[in-house]
Formats: sequence, C-alpha cells, structure tokens
Amino acid sequence: MRILVTGATGQIGSELVLVLREKFGAENVVACGHKRPPSPKLASGPFLSLDVTDKTALERVVGEHKIEVIYHLAAILSAAGEKNPGLAWKVNMEGLYNVLEVSRVLGVKKVFWPSSIAVFGPKTPKENTPQETILSPTTMYGITKVAGELLCEYYYRRYGLDVRGLRFPGIISSETPPGGGTTDYAVEIFYHAVRGEPYTCFVRPDTVLPMMYMPDCLKATLNLMEADPAKLRYRIYNVTGISFSAEELAREIQKRVPGFKVEYKPDFRQAIADSWPRTIDDRAAREDWGWKPDYDLPRMVEDMLCALKKKREKGEF
Repeated sequence: MRILVTGATGQIGSELVLVLREKFGAENVVACGHKRPPSPKLASGPFLSLDVTDKTALERVVGEHKIEVIYHLAAILSAAGEKNPGLAWKVNMEGLYNVLEVSRVLGVKKVFWPSSIAVFGPKTPKENTPQETILSPTTMYGITKVAGELLCEYYYRRYGLDVRGLRFPGIISSETPPGGGTTDYAVEIFYHAVRGEPYTCFVRPDTVLPMMYMPDCLKATLNLMEADPAKLRYRIYNVTGISFSAEELAREIQKRVPGFKVEYKPDFRQAIADSWPRTIDDRAAREDWGWKPDYDLPRMVEDMLCALKKKREKGEF
C-alpha cells in the first residue's frame, strides 16, 4: 500500500502520518507539506514539499511514488479563510479538484478528504443535526466544503473513484498548535492552563460546539477507510465525539488546575460558531461502519493536560 498524505504538517496530518507509517511501514507513506517544515517525527520517513494547487507537481509525485491511496488534508481553515477568502477558495477547491483528477487519471484506488461541520449554517437544525439536511454555510471555508462534498460525489458517480470523507467537528490535539479554526479556543485554553496563565476565550461561555479528541479523529478516519464499500450509504459522513460549552470545558480544567482563570471576550469568530450545530446526529456512521468514540469530556481533559505537562517539562512550549 503506497500512501500520500497532503497537509502532513497540519493538526490531523502530523499525527495521521505516524499512525499510517506504523501500520503500513514508514517507507510506504509519503508526507507532503507546503509552508511548515516537517517535525523530526515526520522527517523519519519520506517527506516532500508540495503545493496542492500545482497539478503538474502533484501528478509527478503520485506517479513517481506509485501512490495507491491519498489522504488529502491540505486546507485553509474557517477563521483563516475569512481573513483571506480568495486563498481559501484556491487552496481548498483547486487542491481537491487536482487530487481527484490526478487520482482518476493515474488510477489511485481510494481518496480520503475531510469535510467539516462548517457545511452547516443558520438554516440547519442546531440539535442532533441529521446526516441529510440543509447546508447553508456562512464562511468561505464552509462554502468550499459544501462544493467539495458535491465534487467528491460527482467523481464517485461519474468515474467510480472511491472517495470517502467525514464532517469533522472541532479537533482537539496536544501535538500541534491551533491552525486558524473557529474551535481553536478548545486547544489554546489547555496551553494557557499548563503554563499557569489566564486565558481570554474568543467565544461566549455558553457557546456549545461539537468536538472530537485526536485519538478518536484518527480512529474514525481509519475505520471509514477500512470499511466495506458495499455498506457505505454515503460518501461523506456526519461524525462527532463530545459536545460541550466553553464554560464547561474551563470548569473541567479548573478541577485539575486550581486557580486557573478564564475570561470571555467574543470576537468575529463568535458569529461563525453561532452558525454551527450544537450537537450532531452520527447514527449513519455508527450503523454503516461501527463508529463509536472512546473519549468523553473528563477523560479528554485529563489526557490533554497530562500530555501537555510532559511537553512543557521538555521545554517544547
């Protein structure tokens, strides 16, 4: 199995590459990034600099390395996308089109592409958002994800390309810093707590959003890619882990870090958060390929604090 991971230096990619290398062998997983240098862990196997908007370069990499499966993770996220919507459209749409087209031409067997809860919007039900519902995003990031879902469906129907994806909620990870998303507060808050610093949260305390801890994110990705294609009713699935408010998260951390202080000063990201669901209905994923998260809020908080304290002791931040 020869695998290519784009966006390999990002939040999901930097950890997914390591899991894939352990499973399939380091030499068989080619990691690609564009602007960030690779970490020592990523550099332990094949690593290339690649701009996914450069179709010729992508085609060369896929051909030379005889790639059979692509995990296409390169993207501009929601908050960063609002600061530069043109770049978000270019990277998110041209990048996906190039991956799908090169996969079609060169015979790539399977493609994974992450969608997002950003596809939903003010017209979407806020509670238990269903698999099939109104998609009415208010951000350029969300618009590219809706268009991306349709493009993936098209390549599956028209060309039989096995494209699979997940509508990820906010992802919480101890390994990489936030990357410009609206749910970044749920990661930033841990760094401040471990450093013994107060945190200013950019959403209201009562803001509830669906989240997922990175181990569950990786588990969901691999489970979907290994699922029997005959059992998949959808190309892109709702998936979720935990829903909680910003204040609930802060209180859970304060149980373990006495004296940790949080204040709330909502900024432009509050409007984005308000347009997204509070809870997600992911029954289709549970029924079709057995999805089930492992982490609840207390277990996630405990694990995050433990991991970051170890990194702090090593002087990594």
